Amino acid sequence: MPEPILLQTLKGKPTSRPPVWFMRQAGRVLPSYLKIKEKYSFWQMMQNPKVAAEVTLLPVYDLGVDAAILFSDILVIPYAMGMGLDFTDAGPVFEKPLAQRKNPLENLNPNPEKLFYIYDVVDEIIKTRPANTPLIGFCGAPLTVLLFMLQGLGRKGDFPDAVKFIYQNPETTQKLVDAITTLSIIYAKEQIRHGVEVFQLFDTHAGLLPFDMYKKLFLPATKKIAAAVREENIPFIFFPKGVGTGIAEITPEHCDFLSIDWQTPLTTARKLVHNDIGLQGNIDPRLLFASREEIERTLNNYIEFGNQHQNWIFNLGHGFIPGLPFENALFLADWVKNTDWKRNS
Repeated sequence: MPEPILLQTLKGKPTSRPPVWFMRQAGRVLPSYLKIKEKYSFWQMMQNPKVAAEVTLLPVYDLGVDAAILFSDILVIPYAMGMGLDFTDAGPVFEKPLAQRKNPLENLNPNPEKLFYIYDVVDEIIKTRPANTPLIGFCGAPLTVLLFMLQGLGRKGDFPDAVKFIYQNPETTQKLVDAITTLSIIYAKEQIRHGVEVFQLFDTHAGLLPFDMYKKLFLPATKKIAAAVREENIPFIFFPKGVGTGIAEITPEHCDFLSIDWQTPLTTARKLVHNDIGLQGNIDPRLLFASREEIERTLNNYIEFGNQHQNWIFNLGHGFIPGLPFENALFLADWVKNTDWKRNS
């Protein structure tokens, strides 16, 4: 059986087309997911290995993507660090965000055992997945996780309390980053031990701070997590959304592939990013609200890039948005697989 196309691309092997998977592909736009969601809460789905494995694999069957990504949430790390967290219908809610506490470090007690249920999910996925379907594991990057821990949820999306805390408490911020990083490394290595073949680090809010500050306070943690994952001979993808030209300062020590957001054209990204780093992305998910003709016209602009660059994974510049037409998501996946990329392999 040939090696999965995603793994071939990550290893630098030539392929006839780019591999395709989507961030937030397990849910949101899939009718089959919405049906399952009627029976279970998000928390129940995540904690039930059979249900979480089924949801993880839905996009493989429904969209025909080239990989599955673990169905979980970036906030499992704060939960395992002892923060009271409940996943409600309105979204995750923290008991008391750290920025509201006199001593944010006091009651944080990282307990890796609180993540054990996730490894049961990974085991179930590995057992039930279709042949030749690689599994992508992930966690949230320290900045994005810390912003939620400090600010809580249901507030402004620019995390004003969290950013204020980071500026006012650099030493405590560093201690929190170190604690998040340590547990994230344990979490990543355990996912890999249970069968994950690719790992992605999501820094959804990387662009919230000035890049010089981000580089000093948070990029060293990315380097540590990347090194830990690569020790296991697993390719590492990094998604620092919104850092703009800061991508020029991402080095091969930080990742094997860099996921590009929709604000940065791929051709620009390719000029800025180190040649040894592959690219992923950067389709604007909102394109799927457009007409089929407009979608295809936009996609045709990617053929030349895909022809010239083998080290590119077709993906979105962020995750699927609720309410996107399923038919357009399916069209997107089919288009990638059926297009002539004019490659020789």
